[in-house]
Amino acid sequence: MFENVGDNILIVGTAHVSPASVKEVRDAIEVFRPDIVAVELDERRLKVLSDKKGWESTPITRLLKDRNAYVFIAQSFLASYQRRLGEKFGAEPGSEMLEAIRAAEKGGARVLLADRDITITLKRAWKRMTAREKLRIVWTLLQLPFLDYEEEARELDLKELMKEDALSSMMNELRRLAPNVAEVLLFERDTYIARRIADASRGKRVLAVVGAGHVKGVKEKIERVLSGEKLPSLEELERLPPKGFPWGKVLGWGIAVLLAVLIVWIGIRSGPNKSLEAFGWWFLIHAILSAVFCAAARGHPYSIGTAFIASPFTAIHPGVAAGWFSGLVEAKLRTPTVRDWQDLGQTKGTKDFFNNRVIRVLMVAALTNVGSMTGTFVAFPYLIQMGFG
Repeated sequence: MFENVGDNILIVGTAHVSPASVKEVRDAIEVFRPDIVAVELDERRLKVLSDKKGWESTPITRLLKDRNAYVFIAQSFLASYQRRLGEKFGAEPGSEMLEAIRAAEKGGARVLLADRDITITLKRAWKRMTAREKLRIVWTLLQLPFLDYEEEARELDLKELMKEDALSSMMNELRRLAPNVAEVLLFERDTYIARRIADASRGKRVLAVVGAGHVKGVKEKIERVLSGEKLPSLEELERLPPKGFPWGKVLGWGIAVLLAVLIVWIGIRSGPNKSLEAFGWWFLIHAILSAVFCAAARGHPYSIGTAFIASPFTAIHPGVAAGWFSGLVEAKLRTPTVRDWQDLGQTKGTKDFFNNRVIRVLMVAALTNVGSMTGTFVAFPYLIQMGFG
């Protein structure tokens, strides 16, 4: 798919898993002889494509410490989906982007990474979602490991795929689940890519390689930019939204204050020994329930012990959660890699799914938190009874 914008911009629309797209990109660069080759990638995604083995062997704990969880989740799910399609169509996902970069360097053209940082895109999208939309997204992601990708690939036709690349297909499905983020994930990205291309085209010949689903939007936005129409600037599109009111922290500190008031009241009414007894019950209820839930996730004994010790204290601090500690211990002892996440798409049953190290860590963290929350609901009525009964 080729679209010209004036005499100095050529847009090549590709399917990210098509061998034909790789050849089209190479041929287009040889014929058009651009000064600049713009590709629909940012630095993070290019690094993943260029060093696939390094990415797949990266410990998830390092990604989380580096605050790259957004990149990890997005790239892992997309790679899993595209890898399945690539097996059917005979091309590595993103190979046409890498070929564009290689051909540009060979021909002496400058490479332009035209897409916005995926972390910024996903953070802006998450901020725009309503609580209901977030629940829909989480529920959909939880179902992904059980989908039959092979059946889906058999039903796809490459010509149809060319009309809408894998990323755009995923984004359109996301728009159905969460319409409030369509502006961020589709229209904003088109505007961002178009601005980068338009700015680079001043006195230069630019060949842009983008997914087929972006061609129409990017072309339209480039024409609007070049005509002088006012569109959001790159700075506006890269700006992260301000944080909203921290309701979660208010609730968390409210629990801490209520617990302190109850324990003090019990001491005033029944003596200091009763206060110690009240805190002892708080400790045991949280510790036991968190440890039991962590064990139900088949956590390591050290993870279970961590849940037992951490839960009574994290339950009264809104900035931390017991599951963070038990999950971190589990991840250290049974360190998962990105490849473990991508292998979720190849699981053949519930047993394989729950044996995956990524799922084990997530289940340990999640169920520990469920145990801690359950402890709060169980402990407060008991303490209230001690104070006012």
